[in-house]
Amino acid sequence: MTKTFVITGGTDGIGAAVARALFSRGDHAVVIGTDPRKGTRLLREAADSPGTASFAPADLSLASENRRMIRELTEAHPRIDGLVLCARFFQTHRKVTPEGFEHNFALFYLSRFLLSHGMVDALEKGDTPVIINVAGPGQDIPINWADLQSENYDGVRAMFTTGRYHDLLGVDFAGRHGTGPVRYVLFNPGPTSTSFAGEFDAPTGRFVEQQKASAKPATEVVPPIVGILDAPPAEPLSAFGGHTRIGVQNDLFSPTAAARLATITEQLLKPRAT
Repeated sequence: MTKTFVITGGTDGIGAAVARALFSRGDHAVVIGTDPRKGTRLLREAADSPGTASFAPADLSLASENRRMIRELTEAHPRIDGLVLCARFFQTHRKVTPEGFEHNFALFYLSRFLLSHGMVDALEKGDTPVIINVAGPGQDIPINWADLQSENYDGVRAMFTTGRYHDLLGVDFAGRHGTGPVRYVLFNPGPTSTSFAGEFDAPTGRFVEQQKASAKPATEVVPPIVGILDAPPAEPLSAFGGHTRIGVQNDLFSPTAAARLATITEQLLKPRAT
């Protein structure tokens, strides 16, 4: 039976590689991205494959766009078998979205919070539904609760700190929905040569190019991700670095901290609810 998978950041890098693997074997990949040209190119590839693909243009740095995607996609696809969260965009200099959020916080964290919780009903109709949050679980980076949106901004630190929020998002999700069928998986792909989408100053740009030259291709990350999509772990929350398990029974995955972040997040989003 054909399965439906939603992939954010699906026109580049890991997201696009996963989408290709899915429609190449006969599944349907719903790709969310910002560039219609890249979306069209991926659809042309899917046209010659056993499966299918669709492209959903959206700026996921906006909470309103995430809510629109949740409404439209769950209406079009009442049953969703998996959600793969890949979208992020590096900013050397701090940028604020039109909704008033720091851009990295909005795209890399708030979007994944909204989509994770917002697609639960459709995911619960799948046989073995799973959310894969592609980030960097288990990094021992302190959270500055007084500055969650990086007023004191450093692009690299903001990216890694926001990655810590995903650990707590996974804990929060499992706490709310763990008795249901949806499994939450935090996934660290390791150094991978992707598009490295972002706006870089010159030194950071040179560093990124060096990293791309030595990193593994995105296609090498596909097998463990597709393996998780096909056979999710039994636990409500798990974490992996490639094929290797990462423990989630430690202070980095504190339920107390997870509840605190979830409460703050909901308060931030509430005035913008539509």
